[in-house]
Amino acid sequence: MTGAHDAVARILVVDDNEANRDLLVRRLQREGHSTALAVDGREALALLLEDAFDLVLLDIMMPEMNGYELLERMRADPDLRHVPVILISALDGTDSIIKGIELGADDYLPKPFNLHILRARVNASLARKRLHDREQLYARSLEREMDIAREIQAGFLPGELPVAAGWELAAWFQPARHVSGDFYDAFALHGGQRIGLVVADVCGKGVGAALFMALFRSLVRALAERMFTHDGDCAAQARQLVGSVNDYIARTHDRDHMFATLFFATLDPGTGALFYVNGGHEAPTISGRDGVHRRLAPTGPAVGMLPDMAFKAVRETIAPGETLVAFTDGVTDAVDAGGTRYSEQRLMALLARPAGSADETLRRIQAEVQTDAGHASFDDITVFVVHRQAG
Repeated sequence: MTGAHDAVARILVVDDNEANRDLLVRRLQREGHSTALAVDGREALALLLEDAFDLVLLDIMMPEMNGYELLERMRADPDLRHVPVILISALDGTDSIIKGIELGADDYLPKPFNLHILRARVNASLARKRLHDREQLYARSLEREMDIAREIQAGFLPGELPVAAGWELAAWFQPARHVSGDFYDAFALHGGQRIGLVVADVCGKGVGAALFMALFRSLVRALAERMFTHDGDCAAQARQLVGSVNDYIARTHDRDHMFATLFFATLDPGTGALFYVNGGHEAPTISGRDGVHRRLAPTGPAVGMLPDMAFKAVRETIAPGETLVAFTDGVTDAVDAGGTRYSEQRLMALLARPAGSADETLRRIQAEVQTDAGHASFDDITVFVVHRQAG
């Protein structure tokens, strides 16, 4: 019946007829299988909950708990629902077989038992069980790999945000899947005299986008450390950085057709001066007590699409009491169970109402997108908030 070493299985025979049990057990053991016996469904359920079985041969008409009742209990139990069940039925029990199949039985074995039919039914059910077990093992392995990837990606995000007197920084990062194509970053420049700010969204989702997220983030960090000097032209340095990232991606990875929308800025905490380049990204807002003051519109195309693209740097100032909010389109495209988008209009209405701190602004966005409106993300979400205290 087996024909291979890995076909040996642990099989539970459930039948209130002693002659049937003995016959099935002898034939199964002759083929090298390990067996256990139960005289009714209740005894069988206790054995199933205590031990692991590869297959159940199940009679229908039994005292205490019949085969239908046991089958229903097994299919309702997450730990037992994938154990294959072969019904034991008389040849004229068509209606019984149909009912059993509808309840989740995998096959049936007619009485009186035929050795060849027994072999075929058992081997087919065991093959399906082993295929399912391999799929589950692969799924668990993949899940573990994705958990590792998530942990690694989390390491690319800043463990702590820079601290500057009179300023508050806060961020929210929520992947749509295990890993994300979004990222944000904040780091000190010029020995802490300026702060580099980044929010970006790599095209696509999942592992591919996450790999390019790591590349974009590493390029920005490495180039910022090399290009930015204390006495340099901040606008020129910002243009050069974004242009260099663009050219590297477009020339080195042109066959991958990957790009990112990217907002990069340098902030002078002493003066509030902000030099930014917006490479095709959602326009961040600067808002204050009387609503949204300005939108920081794109100053160039998405980064990495074509080499030698032109990017413009713009100077802004974050005044005391004002708040900068940069976000990815996962916020405005969040969709609730009814298919309604959160929308940019609702976000702008929220930002027009002053919150008074970076943390409070972030909490309000999270509450409205995730809780109050019942919205659920289908894309990666990133929000970065920079607030200048009123003084």
